[in-house]
Amino acid sequence: MVTVADVLADTGLALVPVHTPRPEQAVRWVATSELPDPAPFFEGGEILLTTGLQTKRWSREWVRYVRGLADAGIPALGFATGLTFAAPPAALVEACATFGLNLFEVPRATPFVAISHRVSRMLADEEEASARGALKVQRTLTASAAGPQGALGVLKALAKILAGSACIVAADGRVALGPVGERQAAMSAADLATEVRRLHQRGPRSAATLSNAAGTTVLQPLGVSGRRTSFLAALGPERFSGSQRSAITTAVALLSLISEQERTAAETRRRLRSRAVELAVAGDAETAQLVLGIEPEMPPLPSPMRVIRAGGTAAQLADASSLLDERRALAAGGDDEVCVITADSDRAALTAELCGAGLLVGVGRRTGIRDAPESHRTAGIALAQATPAAAIAEWDHIFRQGPLGLMDPGDARSFAESYLGRLDTEQLDLLRCYLRNHGSRLKVAEEMGLHRNTIRNRLDAIAERLPGPLDDPQTRVSAWIALQTMDSRPRRGQMYAD
Repeated sequence: MVTVADVLADTGLALVPVHTPRPEQAVRWVATSELPDPAPFFEGGEILLTTGLQTKRWSREWVRYVRGLADAGIPALGFATGLTFAAPPAALVEACATFGLNLFEVPRATPFVAISHRVSRMLADEEEASARGALKVQRTLTASAAGPQGALGVLKALAKILAGSACIVAADGRVALGPVGERQAAMSAADLATEVRRLHQRGPRSAATLSNAAGTTVLQPLGVSGRRTSFLAALGPERFSGSQRSAITTAVALLSLISEQERTAAETRRRLRSRAVELAVAGDAETAQLVLGIEPEMPPLPSPMRVIRAGGTAAQLADASSLLDERRALAAGGDDEVCVITADSDRAALTAELCGAGLLVGVGRRTGIRDAPESHRTAGIALAQATPAAAIAEWDHIFRQGPLGLMDPGDARSFAESYLGRLDTEQLDLLRCYLRNHGSRLKVAEEMGLHRNTIRNRLDAIAERLPGPLDDPQTRVSAWIALQTMDSRPRRGQMYAD
């Protein structure tokens, strides 16, 4: 960037600073004008050279003139002496001081065209240097991207080029990687998260620039094909040079490519894990392990293991799939459930996370990997027992409950009421005692303090009100299940922990 100070420092031009409060202002070109109001004809960034030919009698007019130049973005006014004026008018100097406009004197020996040629050369040299610098930083960033650190290497290289800091911000506003660089403490994670939320409201390719006392921070979206996955945040000086702007652009392109490559690789790994689960629960553990062996970083099939099956809405399943991807879990998704193979030691934490995502969860039997189909089947039975009130159901608990654990509570109550509904309280107590003593009338008589004949007669009366005789094993099993239902009425899907 060529500045007013650079132009004034050229000894060959012999320019004389008169009032230079802002010598760091950038110069884009040089223009000459003798108009009393040239401001409308400028784009901004031009040094204006004038002899003041039409201003000989000016006094207060200088205020309007200088205000117009300042508003037009003119960085400096070069006033020729030795022609119309011997020195810059005091009113002009005062107006420049009022509006903060740089003013310098052009001696008669210095032609305006010499200044134009010199500034043009400076701009060309600066542009050439900027191009060389851009090429250098592009090579540096590309080499960093190809290194073992990938995205982190690009961030470190960019932060060094900017003499600032850089990081990657996830789509939800979290700082996903970094910050790195000598000024990382100056990056505010809270400010970045707030700005990311604003960018989501503007559109998929929106970017932002933040300026404060720390410098200038740019936020650029990363991703290809319109897929915005994260943002690059880069902190640098108040004004970026051409090569620094090029470095940011190159970093965005490289990080977007790295992100897409990582996303593609992650999707490949997810599909391999999913296929391995499908094969394992189908009984082909050997092929499942071969599938996992395609990628060196894939986890092996655990043993002992459990299959976990979880169901919920489409949105809940999508959240669960993201959670499982982050854990690199062995999982396969379907239309209405996800299926996970996990080490027995990890099941408690995993089921809690799935339950936290709003899913109903069924945990299968603990088996070796070759018996995964059995664990998968029992996980399905457990899932059928889960309810919103008791979202985690485990096969181990259902197994310990006996047949009642497999029955719907409402269905079990209806069965019990139909099966035993014709018996009064005394008959129910007698039947319970009879079944508890395995059909021994003698033990029943002793426990209840009644004669054996009385017990026999009362049992005959009970049998008449049941679907079958009491010496029939089916009748006894059904009666015992009905009595258990009436006694305990267990809640279906009750959470169980070993």
